[in-house]
Amino acid sequence: MFLLQSTEAGGKAAEHAQEHVPILVRFVNQYFGEWAYNFEMHYTYPRWKWFLAKFGSTPEATFGVYTPENAIPWYTVMFVVACILSVVLIWILKGQLSEDTPGHGQQTLERGVLAVRGMLEDIVGPHGLQYFPIVMTFAVLILVSNIMGFFPFFLPPTSATSVTFALGLSSFLYYNYIGIRENGIFGHLKHFAGPIWWIAPLIFVIELISNLIRPFTLGIRLFANMFADEKVMETFTHLAPPWSMFAVPNILILILLMPLSLFVALIQTFVFVLLSQLYLSEVSHPPHDSHAEDDGMEFIAPVLT
Repeated sequence: MFLLQSTEAGGKAAEHAQEHVPILVRFVNQYFGEWAYNFEMHYTYPRWKWFLAKFGSTPEATFGVYTPENAIPWYTVMFVVACILSVVLIWILKGQLSEDTPGHGQQTLERGVLAVRGMLEDIVGPHGLQYFPIVMTFAVLILVSNIMGFFPFFLPPTSATSVTFALGLSSFLYYNYIGIRENGIFGHLKHFAGPIWWIAPLIFVIELISNLIRPFTLGIRLFANMFADEKVMETFTHLAPPWSMFAVPNILILILLMPLSLFVALIQTFVFVLLSQLYLSEVSHPPHDSHAEDDGMEFIAPVLT
């Protein structure tokens, strides 16, 4: 019953969101929507129909009506845009690299790189710098996604659960892959049991459940904060349309709320990256047969080159 009610609510939300899709999403669906719609009807729709029928629901009740106009969801388009913007932003900030006279963009990018590297070294250890590319990718991509709502014709893809759960699942799969690669499958599972043998079965079950829900907690935390931030801004804008969209007091309120929205975007990026590094620290350990301090070994993370 709960699943049926939630899927029906999801379908209504999807239909409501379709009324406010950005013009870029409509443009993409105008040219590629027919192809995506045919693909869904032939491959994904029958499988969803079979699966959801077991719970007394339908794909339409869960995802909304299938049409070529909404075949490519807005959050998919916005996330692809966020990926492109992340690469472009780094390229612009990087500019012409210089050790003697670095530009403002290069200094900004270097501070971000050094901040993430410092966190990795403090939380995971010096050997953790080998994970810098993945962690920094999370940081840049989530930050760009969070602040996209500040600009016209864009929506933050992180205000959709499909995107935040995908990010949470990516972090989950990555740190478990690292744990299995370094410790083996049995060694990775063994650390769930803890060091005390007589309560190991109980601790193993608790830790296993705790790890399995991490993709959801990462996704829900990011989604809830970004969605709430968007709703606050939208509420002030639509208090008394169309006058509230242009009234001077309302515009001033929105301007005053923008620093708070930027703060939320930064904090949520920081929290996601911090938790991902903490999860890495649980499964990754320095080599037992050598120490970086004794042998002069250094773990080098990519810098601006």
